[in-house]
Amino acid sequence: MENKSHALAAGAFILAVTAMLISLAFWLTRDTSERRIYELSSAEGVTGLQPQAGVRYKGVVVGRVTYIGLDAAKPGNVLVRIAINDAAPITQSTFGSLGFQGVTGLAFVQLDDSGESQQKLVSADASAPRIPMRAGTLARLSEQGLGILTQVEEASRKANQLLALQNQKVLMDAIANLGQAAASIEQLSKRANQVLGPPGSGVSLPQLATEADNTLRGMQATSERLGQSADAVRKSSDAFKAMSTRMSEPGGTLDKIARGSEALVATSQALNAHVVPRLNRTADDAARTARQVGRAVDMVGDNPQSLILGRGVAPPGPGESGFAAPGAK
Repeated sequence: MENKSHALAAGAFILAVTAMLISLAFWLTRDTSERRIYELSSAEGVTGLQPQAGVRYKGVVVGRVTYIGLDAAKPGNVLVRIAINDAAPITQSTFGSLGFQGVTGLAFVQLDDSGESQQKLVSADASAPRIPMRAGTLARLSEQGLGILTQVEEASRKANQLLALQNQKVLMDAIANLGQAAASIEQLSKRANQVLGPPGSGVSLPQLATEADNTLRGMQATSERLGQSADAVRKSSDAFKAMSTRMSEPGGTLDKIARGSEALVATSQALNAHVVPRLNRTADDAARTARQVGRAVDMVGDNPQSLILGRGVAPPGPGESGFAAPGAK
């Protein structure tokens, strides 16, 4: 009996732990974020896309695929319903495409935005808003591959036409005509030599070549002389530049002239500040002395005896006792 009771207790413990693990897994994997339902209608096939496949917005997982079926509103299209987090910025310029994960071939819905609109995508009625579906990278590669194959086929067909028996004969005839033209040019060159004459008589091609060589040598000598002249001009320019540098550098001619000008200006300022005022005061003193001498001469002229007797007593003036107005009796 004890063995059975222990077995029952162990079984109950295992069941309880299993239930706790299942509850913990559900609790960890639960999704409490709010989701919005959107629909995509694709005219291309959605091979590899399964329900619960991921939905990515510019590479970031934002939701899951909830339904894949035929679109009743657009016969021939595939309807894909997706649930996306409410925080995803789905606007009127958002579009979807089909992407694939590495080498596994598992498909997912890739959402992207061209940035043309900032208005949030909403539906005019109670139905889910529809995001436009564009061809994915694989579909575009398939279309371009078909175009490339068509061009390769066209190029192969044209190559076959070019290498046909009739065209081969025309090509061989053209090569033969080129050989005949080369022979004709050689004969024409020989006739030109005959017309121009041998090297000793008249004008000949070797003579023309010699003259051309002499002309080229003369042109070369002229260019060398021009180069020498250019070197002389460059040397003169360098000498003038060095002279101007010496004149402009500190302690040079221009610097000395500037310093002399500054000394002359300082001397003139000192003269204006000290000598000229003194000259003005000396001139004023001389003028006062001259006026005093003039008054003394006038006084001696009016009263010469003042030189011997002195100036005497000055007559009373107006308001003083003994003053008599001139002409009064």
